[in-house]
Amino acid sequence: MEMDPRRLLVLLAVARTGGILAAADELGITPSAVSQQLSKLENETGHDLVLRTPKGSVLTPAGLAMAEAGEEIERALNMARSRMEGGAKVAGVVRVGGFTSFMRTVVIPRLPEWRSHYPQLQVRIVEEDFPALMRLLRQRQLDAVVVELDSTTVEQQPRGAGMIEEPLLDEPWKLVVPSGAVLSTENIDLSRLQLPWLGVQPSAANASVLGRLHHSTGAPIEIVHQYQDTLTALALVAAGEGAAIIPTLALTGVVQDGVDVLDVPGLGTRRIVLRRFDRRRPTSTPVDTVARLLRESAAGFDTRSQ
Repeated sequence: MEMDPRRLLVLLAVARTGGILAAADELGITPSAVSQQLSKLENETGHDLVLRTPKGSVLTPAGLAMAEAGEEIERALNMARSRMEGGAKVAGVVRVGGFTSFMRTVVIPRLPEWRSHYPQLQVRIVEEDFPALMRLLRQRQLDAVVVELDSTTVEQQPRGAGMIEEPLLDEPWKLVVPSGAVLSTENIDLSRLQLPWLGVQPSAANASVLGRLHHSTGAPIEIVHQYQDTLTALALVAAGEGAAIIPTLALTGVVQDGVDVLDVPGLGTRRIVLRRFDRRRPTSTPVDTVARLLRESAAGFDTRSQ
């Protein structure tokens, strides 16, 4: 099977953005060019890779396999670029804002390595919620922010004028219930789940998921409690107080007895993106370097193994 590996990156863009138009915007090419590259890739592989639906494009099992190959290529290219730039002197302070689970699992463990490779580059971390992060970015108190979005309702969170958005990671939402509350994990009907839901602040991506579930099922959404920290949510679930929608990253390295973590088809994914202002400078800046490091670190995180 011979194919042009560059087409895998087009397929990967479709997988991450969920549609031909969005992928074209991300890649900086026309939608027809994206469709042509996908058609050629399907001819080369002999398999249907993408299903077009009214709500966007969905990858087939063969498409998912090829998208994983695209991730490997992207990771290799990022590593090669990092080695090539390793000798360059990058100096300055870059202030990056973000939310707990991404900073804890993807960013902080890599700080010693980044400090070793770029001793004159200082990365400063600010942990905040979505509204505060965007406010600090607009006020130029932060150079870049990592924000979370529900991939299905992503259009409800417009970015500011002059900002660019770079995809970092898509990860599955998980259903967390008290141990034994769901007798069968096959064909879970969320509209018939005999549990209330734990609430989150309105700006959290989890809140968009609950709103989406209410709209799609037509069933009333009973909200009890409200949490900010995942450990609080897990403790409430273990106590039998309700069910929660929690992203994969937030569960990484966290052990909590008394809960079941379930994969539910159709629950969707959390999209993690980097937002910053586009200064359109011809040369690389410290912010560009940090953005690349964040992409590399996110690309190396395998949500499937969690």
